[in-house]
Amino acid sequence: MKKTTIALFLSGILTIVGLGTFSMVNASNNNDVATQEEITLDDMVINDGDDALNRLKLGNKLYVNDTSQSMDISSSKRASLQNKQNPFAVVVSCSDSRVVTSNIFNTGLGDIFDIKLAGNVVDDLALGSIEYAVEHLNTPLLVVMGHENCGAVTAAYNSVKNGEKVSGNIKEIVEEIEPAVKNASSIDEASHNNVYDVIQQIEKDSAIKKLVDEGKLKIVGAYYDLDGEVQFLDNV
Repeated sequence: MKKTTIALFLSGILTIVGLGTFSMVNASNNNDVATQEEITLDDMVINDGDDALNRLKLGNKLYVNDTSQSMDISSSKRASLQNKQNPFAVVVSCSDSRVVTSNIFNTGLGDIFDIKLAGNVVDDLALGSIEYAVEHLNTPLLVVMGHENCGAVTAAYNSVKNGEKVSGNIKEIVEEIEPAVKNASSIDEASHNNVYDVIQQIEKDSAIKKLVDEGKLKIVGAYYDLDGEVQFLDNV
């Protein structure tokens, strides 16, 4: 009896040592956002848009809690990406220097296909970039992310509400955002509206719509508070 107990005890220790600090969790079998004690980000298996979304949610949770995990940026990692890439998410976000997606979502090389324009707007060039990612790289998730205190949205808000005019090429960006401002009572509400408007614009693209209809692409909206937290707007 004592020998059996000792054997089981030793077996348990070896199992813990073998697993290391974090246990490996297959994200495709777990739709809940894991905690830091349960998973290493590099070990997550991403098969579809839901898995990719869970990966972003977990990465952001670690970022908010100041427990971000180190990402592999070694020469061997860079070498492995020289002839291929397999990003799990396209993120359309603002050019704002405070909105650094790789930090916000605790991601590394080859993880996110970044598209950044002031006010997280899209034009034909941006749509072409999205098409490339979702059609040729088979990226299963597209996130459109606005953020708190966005300068472009603020300029559009002041243009519509206060008659403040802008000049130069910035005017084109402001004009793209103005429809989101018209029915908004605050800059924050306008920023949220702008996310929805951009998603609707993206969904009109025939190549992207086809992948959404086939269930190969998931599109979600998001809003980044400058304290670090991302709110995902799943009801877009």
